[in-house]
Amino acid sequence: MAASDALPLLCTLALTVAALVGAELKSRTCSEVRLAYSSKGFNLNDVPHQGVSGAHLKVCPQSFTCCTPEMEEKLSQLSRSDLKAQVSKLSSSLQATFTQRHRRFDQFFKELLDNAEKSLNDMFTRTYGVMYMQNSELFKKFFLDLKNYYVQGGVNLEAMLADFWAGLLERMFVLVNVQYHFSEEYLECVSKHTEQLKPFGDVPRKLKLQVTRAFVAARTFAQGLAVIGDVIGKVSAVNASPGCVQAAMKMMYCPYCSWQMALKPCHNYCLNVMKGCLANQADLDTEWNNFMDAMLNLAERLEGPFNIESVMDPIDVKISDAIMNMQENSMQVSQKVFQGCGQPKLGVASRAARSVPDNGFNTRFRPYTPDERPTTAAGTSLDRLVTEVKKKLKFAKKFWSALPENVCTGERIASGDECWNGTAKSRYESVVMGNGLANQAANPDVEVDITKPDVVIRRQIMTLRIMTNKLKSAHNGNDVTFFDMSEDGSGGESGSGCERQVCTSDFDFQSPITKRPRLIVQQSDVSSGSVQVSIYSCFLLLVGAAVALLGPQR
Repeated sequence: MAASDALPLLCTLALTVAALVGAELKSRTCSEVRLAYSSKGFNLNDVPHQGVSGAHLKVCPQSFTCCTPEMEEKLSQLSRSDLKAQVSKLSSSLQATFTQRHRRFDQFFKELLDNAEKSLNDMFTRTYGVMYMQNSELFKKFFLDLKNYYVQGGVNLEAMLADFWAGLLERMFVLVNVQYHFSEEYLECVSKHTEQLKPFGDVPRKLKLQVTRAFVAARTFAQGLAVIGDVIGKVSAVNASPGCVQAAMKMMYCPYCSWQMALKPCHNYCLNVMKGCLANQADLDTEWNNFMDAMLNLAERLEGPFNIESVMDPIDVKISDAIMNMQENSMQVSQKVFQGCGQPKLGVASRAARSVPDNGFNTRFRPYTPDERPTTAAGTSLDRLVTEVKKKLKFAKKFWSALPENVCTGERIASGDECWNGTAKSRYESVVMGNGLANQAANPDVEVDITKPDVVIRRQIMTLRIMTNKLKSAHNGNDVTFFDMSEDGSGGESGSGCERQVCTSDFDFQSPITKRPRLIVQQSDVSSGSVQVSIYSCFLLLVGAAVALLGPQR
């Protein structure tokens, strides 16, 4: 038989098969589709009893079908919810992880400060008794300022520490020079030049460096953990675009229309749909990864030189060392003050006052042994907390670019080529797109407007960028709050004590005295005569006894 004679026969055969298939589809009931549709919570009456023409469908193939436009609309709404649930399941787990870690770090830091304050208070009360309790407000303010900085910022740590040492100097200067009467202005002259006098040796300089670096690092790291949860929450709340919802519905539910409820989408088909739907989220990846690297770098600092636990645990001993330095150098310090601020007025019975022992401060603070020191939050340590969170930070890298792959996995996706490709049960042939909005212009399955990035996600990209810069500043030991407030970055150096005046190495007191609030050590007024000498002698004996409590216990 010639080829020309066979062609009509083949055409007739094809038409006959098509007619038979069409007749079978027309006679086929939609009972299975009705059952699957109703299992999703929809009304059975939405589904026709038998197959109908699909010419009216907007998303699914327009062949004989069990779907109607109303069904497409409801399945589209379900697709939106399904997609949001799949993304939320992954992001919520990560968000919960870092929210929990932030809570533990925050609890740890706050309890560390509380324990350090309690330790110092208990030790100083035992050692100094009434003398400490009369001046305890100085130390209470010290810890309150540290807590305020950690919780809300707005505290210049360097200036705060300078005020603390100046206040301590005022009190100690009076105690080591009880034979003199000091006016308020005179004491202000003394405290104003604390840094030049260096009465406490090198302790204030070292403690300033340790405290500022440790607190800046701790606060910024805790803020970073909070930012992670906040960014995840806001990005996860972004609604899918109409094009995404349509593509997701076609992928997940159009097989229902052709009696293929069990047919699952091809893996690469799912990837293209998800890469289109999550294109904006993928654009977070660069700044997200930079942020994670900055967090990891700062975590290394927390484990090493910026460890706030190693700063706060022995802070009582460090203040003790400073007081010992003042004691040992009290005569030299006093002479410099007299030269710079002027000779103070002698009080009555100054000869008796000179009999006060030179080694008045002879009680050194006794630090707690490790067993006596209170445990911190949940009995853990900073090193353990940092080690745990570093693992989570490394795991979280590339989270957003990996979302499509993580959604398109498991039982939702067909394992082989016998899968739904968007039109039929067959292999998916299209090339998988890259990540991000710019790579979706040629996406074959999702209509994406690459000229309109999502505003919410762009804001989160900016949030991550700003926080990354703060983390880097903290890593370098700069106070992020003050550093970011100035255009040239000089704000990080505020509180040095030389920002509005010329500091000299010489003890020059020619600059005018500035008023500032402070607590004054009160001195008793005495009257003339033998009675006042007796009263003043008793006063000196009391002071001498109190001063004797301030030295080291060998």
